[in-house]
Amino acid sequence: MKVARATPADMATLLDLDKQLCFPLYAASRLLTRIYQPLLDRHGLTYPQYIVLMILWEKTPCSVTEIGERALLNSNTLTPLLKRLEQQGVITRTRDSGDERVVMIALTEHGRALKSKCACIPTKMQQRLGFDPDKAIALKHLLDEFLRHLREHEF
Repeated sequence: MKVARATPADMATLLDLDKQLCFPLYAASRLLTRIYQPLLDRHGLTYPQYIVLMILWEKTPCSVTEIGERALLNSNTLTPLLKRLEQQGVITRTRDSGDERVVMIALTEHGRALKSKCACIPTKMQQRLGFDPDKAIALKHLLDEFLRHLREHEF
């Protein structure tokens, strides 16, 4: 494939923030996390902890590796997060009996109870955002496709 050379005029605007795909994704992520936080504070959770809990509410027990892959969190971020959830009595961490290298994460009774307490969060977020539901669904599909593309072509 032949790549067109940028003209001096193109180069002058190439790094304009308004022309970048990365910035609106970054800014939206930060703003969404900020909007989520008051809802999560009521349950003593951070947004990354909430993500991990949603994974565990779907499947428990789950290996640390599975959680990291699903949440796109590396072990440097995930390990302290899991330790805090364990200290809060939300999860347990145990070594897999078949492979001592594998750490399995399971919900405690408290962790399972948080699911019903957090069940209202998606609806409250939808209300707070006031974003057209059809557009939200379309955006979700587009972002899922974009994430698949990025995962397939990790650099």
